[in-house]
Amino acid sequence: MENVNRKIHAATAEAIDLAARLLSKGKLVAFPTETVYGLGADAFNTEAIARIFAAKQRPRFDPLIVHISRIEDLDAVAKPCDLAWRLADAFWPGPLTLVLSKRGHVPDIVTAGLPTVAVRMPDNSIAIRLIELSGRAVAAPSANQFGRTSPTSASHVQESMGHVVDMIIDGGPCRIGLESSILSIIDPGRPRLLRPGGVPIEDIQRIIGPVAEPEPSAAVITAPGMLPRHYAPRTPIRLLTDAHSASVQTDRRIGLLALTRPVKAQGYTAVEALSESGDLTEAAANLYAALHRLDAAGLDLILCEPMPEWGFGAAIMDRLRRATQTGNGWPPANAEWKT
Repeated sequence: MENVNRKIHAATAEAIDLAARLLSKGKLVAFPTETVYGLGADAFNTEAIARIFAAKQRPRFDPLIVHISRIEDLDAVAKPCDLAWRLADAFWPGPLTLVLSKRGHVPDIVTAGLPTVAVRMPDNSIAIRLIELSGRAVAAPSANQFGRTSPTSASHVQESMGHVVDMIIDGGPCRIGLESSILSIIDPGRPRLLRPGGVPIEDIQRIIGPVAEPEPSAAVITAPGMLPRHYAPRTPIRLLTDAHSASVQTDRRIGLLALTRPVKAQGYTAVEALSESGDLTEAAANLYAALHRLDAAGLDLILCEPMPEWGFGAAIMDRLRRATQTGNGWPPANAEWKT
């Protein structure tokens, strides 16, 4: 059996150069960004992109994000409007993905056959250098099995994708820890948030004014992370009805995910507090790592306290709501949990 540990390389100049050469040969490379670890391939190599979908078991109707290393490269893959340049100047490099009309040479497999493309410039020197050395835009979803909890460390990638990825660059834990915000500006007069994420909507609105909220459900998937079921651990996971944890009485092994350390939490097998001070930025950075730990704890169920829905809290709640739509295991998906 292949030793997947050998695929993890510290982010040295030599390792990044090797990774860029692998990308140019159609290989898959997992690399760090400020949001989560990405599973990258040459955005213009259709066979390599097909390998991403196969490795992740990702449906072909779910488009990928194209990563670039310079703001001016946006024009090479998309048809940017004035609003796109304003947003890029304000937030790039950074965790904001823009959905725009695509250039004709961008492969349909990258965009799920849509006339649009999702583009961002990551705020991570390792990612930027990798893209620069590859000489091509890099298409990269998160480096995990489709629908599962996203990776924020090289070890998370190894656990999920070590058997299918060609190389993993270890850049340490991701700084932001949540995927990018995705903003559609196909209609520049009515920008719409498709996915909350690393740039709070309040920050976007300070630059461009009102932004339409995500639609409750979409007939067509136009960007990653829009499916009702996503980001889920293997352990069944449910949302509590309020943010005041109390004891549980059951013979089941129950875990609790909370914003701060609860005063009363008797009966839980494991408890993860995302921020001792209640800081939502810190909570976002810790979310996926906490879910990975709870998922590895041999639990029957994970219960999650709701978070305040402003700033990064909105993105955290988006991920938790999608994670809890799995309907797997015990209890039923429509069960109400009160403490």
